[in-house]
Amino acid sequence: MTQPAFSRRIRALEDWVGVPLFDRDDHPVGLTEAGSRFQPAAADLLRLLGEARDAALDAAATAAATLRIAATHALSSTFFPAWLRRFETGTAPAAIRLMSENMQACEQLMVQGKAQFLLCHHHPAAASGLDPARFPSIKVGEDRLLPVSAPDGLGGARHRLVPGAEPVPYLAYSTESGMGRIVRAAFTDAETRRLHPVVTSHLAGALRAMAQDGRGIAWLPHSLIAEDLAHGLLIPAADAGWTIPVEIRLFRPRARQTPAAEQFWSLATG
Repeated sequence: MTQPAFSRRIRALEDWVGVPLFDRDDHPVGLTEAGSRFQPAAADLLRLLGEARDAALDAAATAAATLRIAATHALSSTFFPAWLRRFETGTAPAAIRLMSENMQACEQLMVQGKAQFLLCHHHPAAASGLDPARFPSIKVGEDRLLPVSAPDGLGGARHRLVPGAEPVPYLAYSTESGMGRIVRAAFTDAETRRLHPVVTSHLAGALRAMAQDGRGIAWLPHSLIAEDLAHGLLIPAADAGWTIPVEIRLFRPRARQTPAAEQFWSLATG
């Protein structure tokens, strides 16, 4: 910088400290006693500021290379791990932050910009909390929600939907659950009146445990209960007409995202 600019900065520093830091009567110019006291602390401050800047740059670089994916609880532990392996090609992002929540919370993460992607079950009849004009999506898999019950010991279901019979105990999803929206949208009021809610939860895993305990019928994703069905821990509790086919979809904001996120979307759509 020029000499006048350098002098202005020195004077600004002295004005901020409140005392002269340089003895201008000496040649060459030297430090005053106050300047000698201030100089080591100033050097430490500059070092700390440099380290803080480097840490901030490192954090920003890590954040830019990290994928933030929101996924509903059921898919986080079933579909997501195997699906992710399809993209491990040697150019995968440095890290993935998986946020496992109920559907309502996942939608909020997307709207607030805290998640770059949302992985969830989807049914065209169920209302979404994401505007499709702002959050496009692609189909990445299929699943189905099956009405199941614990076995009765005779090879059948302990609780079963039978035409003309009394309402059956129903293990229901709460309003925060995406699968709850799907079940409510898939059936008519007359059909749902045949269900008597006895337990409510937004967690498919909790309803699964209650169904295994014989407390009622639950609509559970096949991806979650395939082994239970194979081992007879759960039994279909209604005919095929009560099965709900669903898609597994990946949502993103329409706005352009980080290079790592855009690369991941390209792999998912490829």
